[in-house]
Amino acid sequence: MNPTHESLNQAVQPHCCPCSDHGQGLTRRSFIGDTGAAFAMAGVALAATNWSRLAAAQPGIPMAPARKPLVVKPILVHTIYQRRPQTSWRSWGGIQTQQDADEEVGRIQKELNEIRAKADFPVEFLPVSAIQNAGGLNAMQADLGKADALLVYASGGDTSDYNKIAELKKDTVVFLRHKSGPLSLWYEIVAPRFLRQHTDEHVALGVDFKDVVVDSSEEIEWRLRSLCGLKNTRGSRILAVGGPDGWAQPRGVVPALVKERWNLDIRTIEYKQLGELIQQARADQAAVKKARERAAQYLNLPGTQLETDKPFVENAMLLDQIFRSMMAENDCKALTINGCMGTIMPLAETSACLTLSTLNDDGYLAFCESDFVVIPSGILLAGISGLPTFLNDPTYPHDGVITLAHCTAPRKMDGKQAEPVRLLTHFESDYGAAPKVDMRIGQTVTNIVPDFKAERWVGLLGVIKENPFLPICRSQIDIEFQCDSDCLAERMPGFHWMTGYGDYMQEIGYALKKVGIQWDTLA
Repeated sequence: MNPTHESLNQAVQPHCCPCSDHGQGLTRRSFIGDTGAAFAMAGVALAATNWSRLAAAQPGIPMAPARKPLVVKPILVHTIYQRRPQTSWRSWGGIQTQQDADEEVGRIQKELNEIRAKADFPVEFLPVSAIQNAGGLNAMQADLGKADALLVYASGGDTSDYNKIAELKKDTVVFLRHKSGPLSLWYEIVAPRFLRQHTDEHVALGVDFKDVVVDSSEEIEWRLRSLCGLKNTRGSRILAVGGPDGWAQPRGVVPALVKERWNLDIRTIEYKQLGELIQQARADQAAVKKARERAAQYLNLPGTQLETDKPFVENAMLLDQIFRSMMAENDCKALTINGCMGTIMPLAETSACLTLSTLNDDGYLAFCESDFVVIPSGILLAGISGLPTFLNDPTYPHDGVITLAHCTAPRKMDGKQAEPVRLLTHFESDYGAAPKVDMRIGQTVTNIVPDFKAERWVGLLGVIKENPFLPICRSQIDIEFQCDSDCLAERMPGFHWMTGYGDYMQEIGYALKKVGIQWDTLA
């Protein structure tokens, strides 16, 4: 599987990756420095392994694990009233008796069944519990231990009851009825009594105005979709080949911020380990045969054009198999490569571009450049949408258009249909196999622009206008947007963007409130 491309006879001088140290001068991504250095704040270094053990443990082609379901505990808080003469004996609300409460539990269960049936994200609802005060929480400790989030139906009860629920420190959605069923007392008092606690400022612990829903199951659904993405981001594990980094930032600073905000479990794989695995896999005739077969299958997919040497594609498939096995061994679905051009090319005898694309198409989260400024946004967006994401380089916005480009785009951006692709060399090195994916014209896309400090992310909704073929990274899209171009230029922080099919702006913003990052949306 030796490429015959004429560039093999030249010194490879890639300039696409932040760790490029083979070229001359300061390139647009050469700020970060060498790979293989000490990885301050880099997390756990993986122990040495070998291909024979990996291949034996995963005899087939490993597939990405599914998203973890969000486990939700529904709680109805209500009050049973007793009539008393010549005094106010009941509060507002349509649930007054035990029969009313029993009927409401059935109504809630039916609505939750409908949400679960149509949800495009994994969600599990625990049994509905009806309580008349905070003391009722004691009877549901087992369920509370399982739950990721609480869905509180605020029919009645005192402020102290809801404070006790908030003290559980679970992500919480508060549901109120106006016209969808028996009127909730808290339709009147949730803001002044609970959220503001008889003051003019927000006081309630862990619950704010965005957590309150009135009548709408759709409003519940998108919030739970957001929390599902949050669950699949917080504490998730990712393999960092060459260690974690951050574009143009001092070594160790960004990984430390990622640990603080997202508690990511970053596992470092040194290039020496990867090189040994590649050599061992090349000596495995079965693995090489499988890589060739998969390359042929890929090239036979409708809409696939080969415009580079076939051995580059075969080597990319072998690298794909190695990465899948490594992720399976480490019980994770995410991987990133630091030194993804200059360092990996001599080892893999291809670029990693196509490999990352095929991994993303099969549900993995595979990112180039090991830029943890932007990687959490890709994990979060994929966790919310269930779709692949496109890490890209932005250009300068003008006339309501901006070009986004990179060499690692997935083909199955909608999670199902493979978009047309031309397999070319990676642009800056003119080497390897890189996909030029023609994304769907007219498709709405969510764009996330993270800042270096993990304090403010910009959100921009756009529509794909064109797939140009400029002398830049191979996968390219021009997107149209509605805000003022100068405003976007002034307010976009950081460098790399993350892009995905669909409109998930409100879900991203809701999740970011939970981790203390501002969501600066540009309409």
